[in-house]
Amino acid sequence: MTNVQVLIFYYRIQQALQWWHYRQSIKLFLEAEKIRDELLQEIFTIRCNLYLLKLENMSISSDKTQKYLDKIDNLHHSLVQLSDRLFPPFLQDSLPLAIQCLLERWLVSNPHIHFQSDMPLDWRYEPLERGLIVLMSLEELLTIILSEILASVSIYFSLKQKENVGELKVQINYPDVSTFVFNSHIPEFKHLCETFRFLTSGKCLYRTQELRVTWYFIW
Repeated sequence: MTNVQVLIFYYRIQQALQWWHYRQSIKLFLEAEKIRDELLQEIFTIRCNLYLLKLENMSISSDKTQKYLDKIDNLHHSLVQLSDRLFPPFLQDSLPLAIQCLLERWLVSNPHIHFQSDMPLDWRYEPLERGLIVLMSLEELLTIILSEILASVSIYFSLKQKENVGELKVQINYPDVSTFVFNSHIPEFKHLCETFRFLTSGKCLYRTQELRVTWYFIW
């Protein structure tokens, strides 16, 4: 490679990693804000109410008991969701299960999107750090392509292993030409590909055909 090519390659990787770091920083910031503004406030409210009851030497009625139990149940549910967002469940045991769990979460928040998946029952041993990059890349892709889509699209996911090579395919089918054109040439796609290649020493590419965009994550 010539010096110019090396500089171009370095600049491209630098831009991609800066983009990746920015995206992850925003996610951590939003999670921290959610903890401060919601979960900690809820804990503080429950604690204050129980403290006041203690000061007034009052017994807790069945209605108040149920109210506190409901608050604690909601708090527990929120903490479970938070832990799943911070580190995907099942990842240490099975990448297919971890991907399926991620897709179910997206399906709940995007009921207008049709999801189909083909995940194997068995999968090879996957180092946590590599499996996490695969999942994070998939989530970034979904965030990018679904953030502006209000129309009904269908997305097909498949995970396959060929010898020692893993391949995650994501096929997005758009309902019309305008939606397809708008969502098939997003600049962030290049950053996502470069980051995945750099962090996994694998391959990432996407192809367009008619109203379809097919992504390949290979590692």
